[in-house]
Amino acid sequence: MEFDVFFSLSQTPADGVIPSEAQLFRNFFEQIRAADELGFGVAWIAESHLSSEVQKRNKQPVIPHWEGEVGLNVDFTQIATRVFAATRRIGCGSAILNILCNGGPVAAAERIAAFLAFHGLDAEERRRIHVGFAGGRFDFMNRAYGIGPRNAAEARAWPVLKGIVFAEAAEIFVRLLAGETLSSDELPEPSVSAGHFRTPEEWRAVQSLVGCGEAWEVGRRFVFEALKIVPADFRRELLQLVVGSHDPPTQALVNRFLPVQVFNLSITSPVVIEETHRRMSSAYHPAGGPWRRSYMPRTVFVFLNEQAGLSPASRREAAHREAQAALGAYWKALEGTLDPRKVESAVDNALIGNADDVAQQIATRFHPDDRIMAWFDFFNHDSARVVDNMAAFVERVVPRISEHR
Repeated sequence: MEFDVFFSLSQTPADGVIPSEAQLFRNFFEQIRAADELGFGVAWIAESHLSSEVQKRNKQPVIPHWEGEVGLNVDFTQIATRVFAATRRIGCGSAILNILCNGGPVAAAERIAAFLAFHGLDAEERRRIHVGFAGGRFDFMNRAYGIGPRNAAEARAWPVLKGIVFAEAAEIFVRLLAGETLSSDELPEPSVSAGHFRTPEEWRAVQSLVGCGEAWEVGRRFVFEALKIVPADFRRELLQLVVGSHDPPTQALVNRFLPVQVFNLSITSPVVIEETHRRMSSAYHPAGGPWRRSYMPRTVFVFLNEQAGLSPASRREAAHREAQAALGAYWKALEGTLDPRKVESAVDNALIGNADDVAQQIATRFHPDDRIMAWFDFFNHDSARVVDNMAAFVERVVPRISEHR
């Protein structure tokens, strides 16, 4: 198995404390240096945009009960530069880069190209950036850049249209990074039809607003004459793209141009995970070689307690208390109420307990060729404890996994 690490950079209350921005960043760099020394493969860094605290005042607040800021990393290329300067071995990944905001897919492609041009100047550099990209979780981050419903029909169909817009942006982003000269006229005209909607009633409601027949031509979001990004002569072997979508057509689309892996969240069902592996075994771009299970890293919460002075049973109990508190705080922040069913569902997707418990859970629930993206800092600002948990995971959990297979 391969083991990566995930960092959220969330400025949220934990045990009644909200760290300052400076302290949060200091904690992150302390933890990233530890992850590098411990031998984790890739550090995946969450990205967010605009103040979620201020957004709560708006007409359409998406997370009105959230305290603090969802995340403070707004620029993957800048933070990746600092990560590589502070470490020796670890790779760096975006989790995930929103290619709809901040200028859209053309601007995003050019930022990645510029980063790679500088990153690759050292001929000895072998560390890749793993660019996870998607359309962003919260629509308010995109609306500020003009990406949102333009009329009543689009508002009614927006859950579907957002995926159509992202597919358009993803094709532009990948083709430009592949080195193409491209105009928007070379892309297919985006359209939606009955098959895009969950029910016939939803489609008929949109049809009545649009007055269309079997298909609705929605028009391009990104319109431009022929262009090519610069820098153009960067080291593409240092780039690995990872699409943050479980939409099969979108996964196949981007793999027409470059090898694009798949970003996976902890809430994704096992059925979808296995279907994705089967599909990608034929859809993955041939330049990337045969598809491997490790090309879809599995995000998972880790609540590990190996604190000194406690018995194994006490460590297990303490870890479960920590998990319940953190996951409960998360769902309450998202929805304003505590739903025990959602907490329990999240617990089922987490790794919880002492070292032997967690090793057994990994051996039971994951394939030997899987790649785990371990999330230690979830609602936890105790940086020393986060570092201790990462060390315990590498030194006490990983060696035990084979014993439970």
